[in-house]
Amino acid sequence: MISSARAGWAVVGLNLAFLLAGCGTPGAPQPPSLNLPDAVGDLAAIRAGNQVTLTWTMPKRNTDRTVINGDVPVRICRRESDAGVCDPTGPEQMAAPGASGSFTDTLPTALTSGSPRAISYFVELRNRKGRSAGLSNAATVLAGAAPGPIEGLKVEIRKQGAVLSWSSNGENTAVRLERKVLTPAPKTEHGPLAPVPELQKQNFLVETTDDQGHAIDKTVRFGESYEYRAQRVARVEVNGKKLELDGAFSGAVQVEVKDVFPPAIPAGLVAVASTGENGATHSIDLSWQPDADPDVAGYIVYRREEGSEWKRVSAGTPAVEPAFRDSEVLAGHTYQYAVSAVDKGGHESTKSAEAQEMVPQQ
Repeated sequence: MISSARAGWAVVGLNLAFLLAGCGTPGAPQPPSLNLPDAVGDLAAIRAGNQVTLTWTMPKRNTDRTVINGDVPVRICRRESDAGVCDPTGPEQMAAPGASGSFTDTLPTALTSGSPRAISYFVELRNRKGRSAGLSNAATVLAGAAPGPIEGLKVEIRKQGAVLSWSSNGENTAVRLERKVLTPAPKTEHGPLAPVPELQKQNFLVETTDDQGHAIDKTVRFGESYEYRAQRVARVEVNGKKLELDGAFSGAVQVEVKDVFPPAIPAGLVAVASTGENGATHSIDLSWQPDADPDVAGYIVYRREEGSEWKRVSAGTPAVEPAFRDSEVLAGHTYQYAVSAVDKGGHESTKSAEAQEMVPQQ
């Protein structure tokens, strides 16, 4: 009897243990969710004229990592100094989670005059109770008067490239040149030796310090036509980063790049007379420094005697090598020589400095 009773109590105790285990130990109480949208982290701003355009990406989740349901109230503000108040720039708007947000702020007159200075924009997302997880990253632009327009923009083609010039008007700012290719893009060639295709539109930033602004675009290609515009760019360093404030673009100027330039004048011409083994054959050997211009097709050799006109003594086809032997000379005569370079387009350089040599008597 006693052993049976004890067995029964053991079963009851075991069942009670299982019941207690099923209830679990109560954990720490969890705070209620605030449903705060994640703060924006990719806010960007661009100023053009008196307007600033903001862009950003709306978050899809809140700070509790749960999906946001419904549109989110968006507040945009502008701050003129690090210690200043962030003033609202317009009425609150609504945006969908994950959407691309945008806003354009028209600057007041006070911010479109005076010297360039930094202003920052922020986006703040709120829940339906008006609470937020904080401001977005700062998107900073320059306030102040934009630089004046470029006047007198000109372009001319020289051997070293397209030379652009303009009037500085006393404004010591950088200048951005915008170049656009006007000729149709050639068919794309393939292979390791194919030329690198030219970008149809490029920008170049030029630092200017003199009274007459100028720049040389050495990347132009012969046979192409281009259009240039220019604008002044004021730059201010803010927290180690240079910000730019662009002025209006100038009127466009166009130019066709034609190869009408002769190669460089050959240098280092030397003339040395020699006599054959039998003493009856005379010649004068000429040599000069090769022209480094890759467009050079060859050289033309000229000769004259004192008081006479220059006469071409090299063959009808330009000499490829920077050397020539003149065998049509007479003993006891003195000759002057000059050399010119010719490019593949047939343009001939000016004659080189003269070299003089006398043929010895037999």
